[in-house]
Amino acid sequence: MFSQPTRKRFGQHWLTSEKVLRHIVAAAAVTDRDIVLEIGPGTGVLTQSLLPLAQAVVAVEIDRDLSRRLSQKFAQTPNLHLIEGDFLALDDTALELPTPPLLESVRSRPNQVVANIPYYITGPILEKLLGTIAHPNPQPYDSIILLVQKEVAERLYAQPGSRAFGALSVRVQYLADCELVCPVPAKAFQPPPKVDSAVVKITPRPLPVVAESPDDLDQLVRLGFASKRKMLRNNLKATVDRDHLLAVMTKLAIPDNARAEDLDVPQWVALSNRLNQS
Repeated sequence: MFSQPTRKRFGQHWLTSEKVLRHIVAAAAVTDRDIVLEIGPGTGVLTQSLLPLAQAVVAVEIDRDLSRRLSQKFAQTPNLHLIEGDFLALDDTALELPTPPLLESVRSRPNQVVANIPYYITGPILEKLLGTIAHPNPQPYDSIILLVQKEVAERLYAQPGSRAFGALSVRVQYLADCELVCPVPAKAFQPPPKVDSAVVKITPRPLPVVAESPDDLDQLVRLGFASKRKMLRNNLKATVDRDHLLAVMTKLAIPDNARAEDLDVPQWVALSNRLNQS
């Protein structure tokens, strides 16, 4: 690993824990049939662990100086495709390998994501990787391993009824399964961030229950979680007739005093579908 000062505007914190690195690589289970997307390779610590395992690593680095030094460090590594730029501004075609694969069965674009991402743009990165309720990613990744802020991680894999379960939980779990890989203390980074972190594994999957109107579901979730202290019926009263809402909730066996965090994803979909039919 080369020494490189961090830049606050890019949210840079270098991972220095070998233990955490091993957990990330093990969770990814990369093989020589995989092309891995790494967002923000930084000093190349994770990159160096992925390259011997993968068919290729597509690494996107926004920092010009880091990009230059990574190019030098991995100059003799043919399966690294380094892109200097802002991941959020890139078109998906920019992530494809510059030359076509030799065999038809070998991929030409990333099918896995493994990354230690800047925390301040976690939301936009998640949305670009997964899509949204209304517009899921039409070419979903096989798996997404991310090192994120602990609080965000808890919301991603939170279960209904828990304090962490919120709109983000519903939006992500509608599209994917989420699980904790390992907690990551602040001391695992240099310089240490002000918060603890965690590694999560997000596995996109076919929708178990499809919303008849994804836009309506998205809006219903937003309104339902507008005030977590209020009961669901009170958060929705401005847009849904109270008596009608209670009647639908009764049919779906949802208690009339339920709060938004009490409903699991299938219940949110069922509620949206039933209200949409009315």
